[in-house]
Amino acid sequence: MPLVDIHLIEGVFDMNQKQAMIKKVTEAMVQIEGEAMRGVTWVRVQEFEQGDWAIGGKSLKAADVHALARGKAA
Repeated sequence: MPLVDIHLIEGVFDMNQKQAMIKKVTEAMVQIEGEAMRGVTWVRVQEFEQGDWAIGGKSLKAADVHALARGKAA
């Protein structure tokens, strides 16, 4: 049984985006392992509070991630 964890910073993605992630990750696992695994493929989305996630010693907030997505330095 596959278990896939997706870790996100709170406030970056809305509910529709998170549902899309879950569906697409599930489909990817089914393509690899076969249709019989669909019912036992777990996908968990875990969100961390803004500031509780850091890269290179710098805490990130949702605004930083959105800036990165726009191609601007955080």
